[in-house]
Amino acid sequence: MFRRFIVLLLLSANAYASPPDEMERLLADRGLIVQLQEMRHTVAGRTSDLVSTAMGFIGVPYRRGGNSAETGFDCSGFVRTIYEQAKGMVLPRKASEQAAATAVIDKKDLQPGDLVFFNTMRRTFSHVGIYLGDGKFIHSPRAGAQVRVEDMGVAYWARRFNGARRVAQNDLDMPAIAASAQP
Repeated sequence: MFRRFIVLLLLSANAYASPPDEMERLLADRGLIVQLQEMRHTVAGRTSDLVSTAMGFIGVPYRRGGNSAETGFDCSGFVRTIYEQAKGMVLPRKASEQAAATAVIDKKDLQPGDLVFFNTMRRTFSHVGIYLGDGKFIHSPRAGAQVRVEDMGVAYWARRFNGARRVAQNDLDMPAIAASAQP
């Protein structure tokens, strides 16, 4: 729907080629400006809390099996904590389980807050991070490192990219996930 809206918007702009005030009036008359603003607000609201929460943990050390800022995070513990704090959603504990519990999306459709997966241990979905936009993601990388932002275009990450997933409330069976995540 959003793509169709953008195409309509571009076609309208090209067809009329009128001054900006007239174009704005035309879009307003058709109710398109309000729709665009509502959509932008919805997307921004959905991701801004998540991204700002994640960014607040930059510098927290990596710890295998870790799931708190006090003791450190591993990759999936970091993602799980961010989603729980920002969205109140309990994701599975392991990266591979997080991949299985979320909706597959194409890399070209990534939006801030989506999960990005990498093969860093010779098995699929062995590493996870949170997409921030502009080809960047935040994660807890490895022993001796800290939560940080990285570029997915860097050769190391580009070669190991395994897929992208979107977390949606209605895609998750929250009680089952919460129960399976208990130690």
